[in-house]
Amino acid sequence: MTAAHAADYTWFDKRYPALGEAYCLTQVEGIDASELLRRFDALTGREVTGLDAVLAAWEAFEDGEDEEAEELFDADEERILVAVTELDGWALAVEPYGYLGSLNEVVPRLAEGTRLVSHFRNVNAVDHFHWWEQGTCRLDFEPLFSGERHGTDAEAPGTAELLTACGFELDGENGDLHTEAAFALAERLTDVRLGPDRLEAATFRLGYAPRP
Repeated sequence: MTAAHAADYTWFDKRYPALGEAYCLTQVEGIDASELLRRFDALTGREVTGLDAVLAAWEAFEDGEDEEAEELFDADEERILVAVTELDGWALAVEPYGYLGSLNEVVPRLAEGTRLVSHFRNVNAVDHFHWWEQGTCRLDFEPLFSGERHGTDAEAPGTAELLTACGFELDGENGDLHTEAAFALAERLTDVRLGPDRLEAATFRLGYAPRP
């Protein structure tokens, strides 16, 4: 387990301000990008290099200027753009302004037979963190209110210490770095360190998942 802390992820909001407003990141161990897109029930699209390119594709999709999307499905279908890559034995899905990896009805399907770590926030600062393993929810909480937790490990020995080490404040509402602390906790659980250099070097496969 790494020693990641919220302070290690202050770059995220600065480097990717759109994602700093609203995002969902989902990591699933031991599967490839194609399999994760299948678990999202996503239509598979093209490859792009770098998270900046993912954001550009998302903007085109939101503006109705994504020619690939027009070819893959009808305009009246409600779908969300999901971009998936592979890092250190985990498939990583990025949803700009998305939320599928945070939904209780979707997470078990994504995590089937393996481990999943996901975290999400929206423009209203509503957020969520999931840690699932072999069909069991081990930890489920809102990073802004990390003192209120659910799952088999919610009150297990060491959980509170782990969250505190990541930068969470367990008494009352968290401060300004609760989103960064979620990134740190995800790194400690997956041993996958994210950084702008890695994210810009990564090849992402785009997908278009149905909106529930």
